[in-house]
Amino acid sequence: MKQEIHPTYQKVVFMDTSTGYKFLTGSTRGSGETIEWEDGNTYPLLKVEISSDSHPFYTGKQKLADAGGRVDRFKKKYNL
Repeated sequence: MKQEIHPTYQKVVFMDTSTGYKFLTGSTRGSGETIEWEDGNTYPLLKVEISSDSHPFYTGKQKLADAGGRVDRFKKKYNL
């Protein structure tokens, strides 16, 4: 790999602002805010609005509006 062209990869804490859920992972994104994690180390804090803890798909609260498939819509449109 070429030197000095890749972003710095580091451990960061992501926090879901709607639920307060936090998780530690690696990222090239940095932040001016920091937080002390459970292991006693300080990591950059990145705030996100939606994570797997609050997204309807992952929480099981997603509502599906089934309007029929393509074939059903075609038959309905052309009275078949």
